[in-house]
Amino acid sequence: MSAAIGEVRVKRTVTMDDMASMSRCRPSIDADELNTRFESCEPLEVIEWATTEFGDRVCVTTSFADLLLIDLATSVNPGIEVVFVDTGHHFPETLEIMREALHRYSLNLTVVRPPEDSVDFGTCTYDECCQVRKVEPFNRYLIGSTDAWMSGLRRDDSSERSTTPVVQIDRNGLVKLNPLTLWSTDQLDGYMARRGILVNPLTAEGYSSIGCMPCTAPTDSAGSDKRAGRWMGSSKTECGIHLPADRG
Repeated sequence: MSAAIGEVRVKRTVTMDDMASMSRCRPSIDADELNTRFESCEPLEVIEWATTEFGDRVCVTTSFADLLLIDLATSVNPGIEVVFVDTGHHFPETLEIMREALHRYSLNLTVVRPPEDSVDFGTCTYDECCQVRKVEPFNRYLIGSTDAWMSGLRRDDSSERSTTPVVQIDRNGLVKLNPLTLWSTDQLDGYMARRGILVNPLTAEGYSSIGCMPCTAPTDSAGSDKRAGRWMGSSKTECGIHLPADRG
């Protein structure tokens, strides 16, 4: 299936009607053993293991805040699937960096969207909006199409992410890999500078965490929580995609 965001052609766009929650036997892994093994490993080693272990049943997920994980993963497997959830509320700058990524890496990009009749921002709570427009389409696509997925989470992101392991079993029984979690901000910045990694231009305007336009604001200072600009005026700190299995 081929579709466009603006003038950009992507490999396929997946709506809820396209998704079938397929029952299949998932690979069995020992997350504790793997975390011990990977605790001193570089991100590329984790990615190489994942692509060998899961083949085309592993994907990279992205919000297009930057292209670091995409750069690493495509250096291991240029054709690895990259999954992006189009909530319908992204900043123009986010869609522009997506276009640049498509050109630079010739991405195997899948765009997942909520149903057209989904509840929308302004008519529901933050939690309801995130759940219906982002979390549910994302989960249903991954359950039907993958055994494992990679995220760009790092322990430096926030206090709630400070214990993020390299390997997890997510709430759907899929293997979740966080290859960057052990990297400090200095390590990340150094690699990105050396490789000339593209970064969402909103970062230079004070947006230390970039989500949907209606509920994302710049943070006040460099010392504040990197995610302080998300869901302003509420206690919400996560959209729901990255909540651990033991949290509702």
